[in-house]
Amino acid sequence: MREQKKQATREALRAAALRLALERGPDNVRVDDIAEAAGVSPRTYNNYFSSREQAIVAAVAGERETRVAAAVIDRPDGVGLADAVVEAVVDQYTASDAPGQEALLLITTRPALRDAFIDTTTAIERPLTEAIAERLGDGDPHTARVLAASVTAAVRVAIEQWLQTTVSSFTAGGLVVPSGSLPDLLRATLAPLTPALDAAEQRALRHRHR
Repeated sequence: MREQKKQATREALRAAALRLALERGPDNVRVDDIAEAAGVSPRTYNNYFSSREQAIVAAVAGERETRVAAAVIDRPDGVGLADAVVEAVVDQYTASDAPGQEALLLITTRPALRDAFIDTTTAIERPLTEAIAERLGDGDPHTARVLAASVTAAVRVAIEQWLQTTVSSFTAGGLVVPSGSLPDLLRATLAPLTPALDAAEQRALRHRHR
């Protein structure tokens, strides 16, 4: 019950942050405004988010890091680790509940929000480490962490490039969200990691059959 209450509070705060930012513009939204709209104190707000930008982008990013890790674990055993990771990342970053054009416009035209959104990629590393370790099951304390850190870096590069493309489209005359470009960028930045993911999986299989 306690965890459910904390999750509900987090969701209320991030929803209020995005709604107010869209209504007023992020520069006109204070932490106190977000806390009041969510029905909590500013002190409670600070237990969840360190800035208004963090709360706003959290509404867009959602709990993506948890969903990516769960998707990796849920892939059938017949699906290789590399495919499981790539498809999980692409699916969750292009899900039907992905941010709409209005939210993207808000993020891409505000450098502070853009940077905060890019920083959300770091949250993937820890749950993905656990997911990869579970898939490998070889007890190596380093491999899963290194692979997850590499995937996180690849995702960050893709998101940075995608947002830059979106900004360029906007400055050229109206925001044009580049259809299909994010999945392509994610696959391109993750592709160099496939040999390492495959090798780790093969080593884990050999270890099990000793």
